[in-house]
Amino acid sequence: MTLREIVRTTLLFVFYLALQILLVRNLVLFDYAFCFVYIACILMLPLDTSLTLLLVTAFVTGLIVDTFYNTLGMHAAATVLMAYFRPIIARTQIDQSGQEFRTEVLLQDLETGQFFRYVLILALIHHAALFFIEASSLTLLIPTLIRIGASVLFTTVSIMLLTFFTKR
Repeated sequence: MTLREIVRTTLLFVFYLALQILLVRNLVLFDYAFCFVYIACILMLPLDTSLTLLLVTAFVTGLIVDTFYNTLGMHAAATVLMAYFRPIIARTQIDQSGQEFRTEVLLQDLETGQFFRYVLILALIHHAALFFIEASSLTLLIPTLIRIGASVLFTTVSIMLLTFFTKR
């Protein structure tokens, strides 16, 4: 990574975390759809990032969000799980045919459908882990599944809109 890419990635990291903590934290639709745009910090990291660095970054990101949400490691656990599956999902969802290995995951570089599926699947993994940890039992299965589905759609659309309006 060049110095420019490191600075750009760090600024995006700070932007998404600040946006989550200061603004999006209070954004809830119908008591079911929650928006967690901070997962874009992990989604937008370059694809050639080592798994160790990816997991440590995910843990620190989740821990920062946990500190402000007072959730005792739930976001950290869900974000680390999402980061663990990220290389597999990226290999299966991002088409690499006829190109050298792509290093960045940006809406401007990918087809909209590929980027949408990539974000949707990883948001589903994150939200399923987060809401099942929060529910801590299967007695509230239906409300938990509704909350997962609504939040995944809300988060995916929010991340798509944010990346659409952010320039390189």
